[in-house]
Amino acid sequence: IDNHCHVIRGGLNYNMELRWDGVPSLAVAMEMLKRQVAVTPAPQWVRVVGGFTEHQFVEKRLPTIDELNAAAPDTPVFILHLYDRALLNAAALRVVGYTKDTPEPPGGTILRDAAGNPTGLLLANPNATILYATLAKGPKLPFEYQYNSTRHFMRELNRLGVTGVIDAGGGSQNYPDDYEVIRKLHDAGEMTIRIAYNLFTQKP
Repeated sequence: IDNHCHVIRGGLNYNMELRWDGVPSLAVAMEMLKRQVAVTPAPQWVRVVGGFTEHQFVEKRLPTIDELNAAAPDTPVFILHLYDRALLNAAALRVVGYTKDTPEPPGGTILRDAAGNPTGLLLANPNATILYATLAKGPKLPFEYQYNSTRHFMRELNRLGVTGVIDAGGGSQNYPDDYEVIRKLHDAGEMTIRIAYNLFTQKP
């Protein structure tokens, strides 16, 4: 039983994510990224949403923005590192609309070059609001794909021995829309994990 998890939110996007968990080197991670870019249709993004740290790579570093741009010149790429920063390639910056004229958002920092243009590095300062808000700008899967994605996510958790969770909510989940997949899975008797969940507070 996991007492702090995000199965509801994570399940909606699980099939869209590239996972770098346990990848031994940045070189291998970037090859994985290139392969994912090649099979990702527009307007979808390539997303690496946590689950890794640069310390696992033999190179002991994150990819540079230039490396991301070279690997994916036209496909938006969003890489979330822990909850402290996100890396966006130039295509992702264009899609989300961050420019020289974008004001500093609450709950985050857009790093800029000497001319004031966003570099593609977002910092969670003092919290992760900008990271969630930026990720939320990406396209969503159709409902039937979210349904299938959540089933796959639960099966992966089952494979790891997880049979029950407390879902902590949060992360800009919208009620009731983002909870509809779980409700439908429950009604269909297809839940393979027991979930006690908290609702994300959207209004005071």
